[in-house]
Amino acid sequence: MAVQRMDHVSVIVDDLEAATAFFGELGLEREGGAAVEGDWVDRVNGIDDVRVDIVMMVAPDGGRLELTRFRSPEVLTPEPSNATPNLLGLRSVMFEVDDIDDTVDRLRAHGGELVGEIAEYERYYRLCYLRGPAGVIVSLAESLG
Repeated sequence: MAVQRMDHVSVIVDDLEAATAFFGELGLEREGGAAVEGDWVDRVNGIDDVRVDIVMMVAPDGGRLELTRFRSPEVLTPEPSNATPNLLGLRSVMFEVDDIDDTVDRLRAHGGELVGEIAEYERYYRLCYLRGPAGVIVSLAESLG
């Protein structure tokens, strides 16, 4: 038995509108949104009284990113809140962009902050880490062709 496909990556955010705008500026399109609650979602999460709002964003290649805001229960903030790329667990979501400088400039207007700096990898890529909504690290790569 093998995986058939990767469906999506979820990001828990505290400001769903701002996160939607951030990833929209990056080039993802809003596919849809919904309020989700009920016994089934409580059972899946292993938490009682789950009430969330979600927005599904889609990249040009079909990759999907689910943005989730918990209305109940209260969200937990991991420590440290300014985590670096070497923290265990899922820490970044990478996107290939056509112009990394322009993308970083546009995302700064939505609260994006460089973690380090934009650097070149062996004439293949220009890369950076950018802290986005809820402290999620967004990796950007520009192919140098």
